[in-house]
Amino acid sequence: MDLYFSPLACSMASRIALYEADASARFREVDPLSKFTLDGEDFMTVNPLGLVPAIRTDDGEVLTENAAILQYIADRFPDAGLAPSDGMARSRLHQWLCFIGTELHKALFIPLFDPTMPEEMKTRTLAKGDSRLAYLNAHLTDREFLLDRFSVADAYLVTVLNWKIATPVDLEKWPAVHDYYVRLKKRPSIARALAEEGALYALEQERHKAA
Repeated sequence: MDLYFSPLACSMASRIALYEADASARFREVDPLSKFTLDGEDFMTVNPLGLVPAIRTDDGEVLTENAAILQYIADRFPDAGLAPSDGMARSRLHQWLCFIGTELHKALFIPLFDPTMPEEMKTRTLAKGDSRLAYLNAHLTDREFLLDRFSVADAYLVTVLNWKIATPVDLEKWPAVHDYYVRLKKRPSIARALAEEGALYALEQERHKAA
């Protein structure tokens, strides 16, 4: 399996899931500016949208979209228990993957990454995000994970919450969310992924400065 990723992007959730499953993959780093992998493959031929993550399975099929890939990994390695198999529990997993992808990833954090965003729009985005984080905070109060145990939804959520380091989002306003983030960063699979991708991100920034 090839996992196409960019350091500290949402694709890190798939790395975390693979580490949780003690599974191997070929990690293919994609430069977010050139859209080429570091070993010279044109990533646009893999995903014409140029967005990570993407995986190429052992059968040669390409799968895109974070939520789909995370569920594929969970189903590919069922012994890791990264996703409920069916029923309402599986639907709850879908619910949280959708919430993270739409309400946090796309609606809150991605706009704040834009350095040209006017201050008024930034304030409006943060205000809208408050209701989403309040909802999440209420759910995580007295809970260890989003579901009854660690799942791919947690891998995705901690990846997105980590983007606070590059935005004005203040998790300390939401004690349960903040405690969840701090606690899960210490989980071995997540700590390993953060350390590895943090180092790769630093190298990526050096390359961009030198270009």
